[in-house]
Amino acid sequence: MDRRKRFLAIGLIGFGVVMIFGQWLNFMTLVALFLLGYGVYKVRQGEDVKTGYILMSIGGIFILLDHFILVIAILMISLGLFYAKIRKNQPLGNMVQKQSITTSLRWDLDPWTLRNTCMWHILGEIDIDLSLAIMEGRDNLLMFQGIVGDIDLSVFDDYGVEIEAFVLFGQVELGQERDTGIMNRVYWKSPDYELREQKVKIMLSYLVGDIDIKLS
Repeated sequence: MDRRKRFLAIGLIGFGVVMIFGQWLNFMTLVALFLLGYGVYKVRQGEDVKTGYILMSIGGIFILLDHFILVIAILMISLGLFYAKIRKNQPLGNMVQKQSITTSLRWDLDPWTLRNTCMWHILGEIDIDLSLAIMEGRDNLLMFQGIVGDIDLSVFDDYGVEIEAFVLFGQVELGQERDTGIMNRVYWKSPDYELREQKVKIMLSYLVGDIDIKLS
């Protein structure tokens, strides 16, 4: 994305946030949003990840103190949608289900077991490489949902893969296509999905997110 389009996207996101949350914006909120944004930037750049998480934590605390009721409402709605999705997409067999404040998964370094997994978190950093996955069953579900998410997913064509990704504010990149701004939704299914013996459905949903899906 060139610089002009990048600034336009950022401007549209900022304008949308002001329209939705304008009545709650004040000096402390603006400082909190700056700390959150700069913290996310630090983590994404990989220069000083620890400092990035500290900045995001401080920003989150500021927002929590200044808008406690609003924050609790958002968390309750997000968690309620998470449970509703689990019930709607209830997988066969055993399932790993977790809820946490922060989640950091590095399933892109060593072989890992792919089993039904559903996770909700306030802040999540997830790296998944399906080429390293050892599938436990024929059909599996991976569902990650939360408030803020930084997701990097590499798709392997030996499995039938179905992907549903949504971010309210942020960007979703699928192969060479990138959608940035507000309410970005992507659906993708591997061309030979029905013919594959082993399949995996991946569902990603965040209030603020950066989702990067690489297709092999």
